[in-house]
Amino acid sequence: MEIKALQQEALQLLQNLIETQSFSGEEDQTAHLLEQWFVQHKIPHKRHLNNVWATNKVFDEAKPTLLLNSHHDTVKPNAAYTNDPFKAEIRDGKLFGLGSNDAGGCLVSLLATFTWFYDREDLNYNIIFAGTAEEETNGKNGIACMLPIMPKVDVAIVGEPTLMDLAVAEKGLVVFDAVVKGTPSHAAHPNNDNAIYKTAEVLKWFEGIKFPEVSKQLGEVKLTVTQINAGTQHNVVPAKVDLVIDVRVNDCYSNQDISDFLQDNAPVDSIEPRSLRLNSSNIPLDHDLVKAGLDLGMKTYGSPTLSDQAMLKCSSLKLGPGDSTRSHSADEFIYVNEVEEGIEKYIALLEKALR
Repeated sequence: MEIKALQQEALQLLQNLIETQSFSGEEDQTAHLLEQWFVQHKIPHKRHLNNVWATNKVFDEAKPTLLLNSHHDTVKPNAAYTNDPFKAEIRDGKLFGLGSNDAGGCLVSLLATFTWFYDREDLNYNIIFAGTAEEETNGKNGIACMLPIMPKVDVAIVGEPTLMDLAVAEKGLVVFDAVVKGTPSHAAHPNNDNAIYKTAEVLKWFEGIKFPEVSKQLGEVKLTVTQINAGTQHNVVPAKVDLVIDVRVNDCYSNQDISDFLQDNAPVDSIEPRSLRLNSSNIPLDHDLVKAGLDLGMKTYGSPTLSDQAMLKCSSLKLGPGDSTRSHSADEFIYVNEVEEGIEKYIALLEKALR
C-alpha cells in the first residue's frame, strides 16, 4: 500500500472519530470505528471492553515486543468553543474538532504505521497496536486492564502530541489528602488551637520543601498545595482543615518514596495518597528507538504531563504529531500535514530501530 493512500485513510478515520462522541467511559462507537479499520485491511483483531488491539502477522515469541498505544477517549468540550466540537472541519490546513490533537492524530498515525508493518517478516521486534479507552480519567478499563491480556510488552511508544519530539521521560503523579486538626469553638471565645491558624505554618512547610534528587530530563519533584477547605459558618472555629497536595514526581523517586517521606515528615495530623500507581516513566537514552529518532533529527525532552505511560511497567517513549499546548483547549485542532508527517516519521523511526 502506498503511504499517500494510507495517509488519506488515516485522515478520514480521524474525521470520523471527531464526529463520534467518545468521552472517557463512553467510547463504544469509536472502538467500533477502529474495528472497522482492521476489517477493511483484513487484519485480525481483538476487542476487550472499549479497547481494540492487534498483533503483527508473524508474531514470534522469541523476539521482544514493541507496543504502539494511543487513546480514543476525549475530555468534554469546554464552554469557550466557537466551533461545533463534533464537526470535523478543515480550514487553512487545520483539522478542527474535539480530540483531533489529543490524541486522535497520534492514534490514527500509529494505526497507519502498524498497518504498514503488519505483514513484514524482516523486523527484530513484534509489534502490538492498542487503541485504548479512559486515558483522560486514568480509568481502570483502559490500558491498565489490557496489560494482563496482551502478550508481554518490552518497550512502548505512547502516542501523545509532542510535535514529534522524543519525550524520553515523564513525571509521575501522586495526589495527597491531608488534615490539620484543631479545637473547635465559638468564634467569640479564646482559642489557642485554631486549625486555620495552624495551617499557615503547614503551608509554609509545603512551600519550602525540596527533594534533593534532580533529574537530568525532568528536573525537580514539584509539590503544590492545590486545594484548601475548612469551616461551615462565620462564628464557628472548625475542628480541621482539609488540604489537597499535587506532587509531580521525577524519575529519581518512586511514588512510594514520596509517600513515605511525607507521611514521616509533613507537619499535619494525617496525610494519605489517593493512589501510588501513576509512577514516572522513562526510556534509556541508548535505546534503539531513541538513537533512531536522534538520527532522524528529533529532539529529546522530559515531559511534565501525564499519559498512559504511567500505567506501563516497561521502558516507554512518548511521541506523536500535534502540540500538547492545544490539548483540552477551545476549538482544538491539528494540522493536516502534522498527521501526514507523523505517519512518515513513525515509519522512518521503526525502519531504523527495528531492523
